[in-house]
Amino acid sequence: MITNEITFKDLNILHVCNPKLKNSYISICKKGFIKLKTPRVSDRFIQNLLSKKELWIRKQLLHVSQNKPLQINLEDEVLLFGEVYSIDAQEAKELRCYLEKLKKPDEKNVIKCYDNFYKLYASQYIVPKVEQFSKLMNLDYEEIKFKKMRSRWGSCSSKRVITLNTQLIKIDKELIDYIIVHELAHLTHMNHSRKFHDLVDMYISNAKDLNKRLKAIHLL
Repeated sequence: MITNEITFKDLNILHVCNPKLKNSYISICKKGFIKLKTPRVSDRFIQNLLSKKELWIRKQLLHVSQNKPLQINLEDEVLLFGEVYSIDAQEAKELRCYLEKLKKPDEKNVIKCYDNFYKLYASQYIVPKVEQFSKLMNLDYEEIKFKKMRSRWGSCSSKRVITLNTQLIKIDKELIDYIIVHELAHLTHMNHSRKFHDLVDMYISNAKDLNKRLKAIHLL
């Protein structure tokens, strides 16, 4: 694997060359960072690819500069950890499987495929994270549940059941860590008291800044 920076017009792009890849992918993160992953290809191929994707790249960069949520085209793209990926990317493999099985590919069913994908991806990524932080914080929970929610990132019940929003998988990993620690802290403090925030701060040093970032996100 070879990594280097390339320039296309006024755009700076991180190029990752991985001979094991079959296709080429472009992703944009919320900080305006552009990443191009390709197998071993020529410079001409890269320039042609960037020319074809230039309008899409600039559209995503505009959303970033205006602090708007990254936008995706259903059936063409997927949003993971704050980056937009092509539907052909390795990260979207399970989503492609869901979409290929659709007998009636209308918008409602396509959205359901995305919801199922995010729930699957969330359980695969987040469950180990919850276990990691629960051991670190020496806190035990009874169960983890995943649900698509419109107004909350997560919750913790008096029965020690932690419910997490499947849409979490769309945002930056450090924000996911913050939410996990936040909900685990409720196992000790079922409120937002000073003691609660002190507990969160012990494991997330920039909790206040992350909380502000979360409030600015409108994915749901």
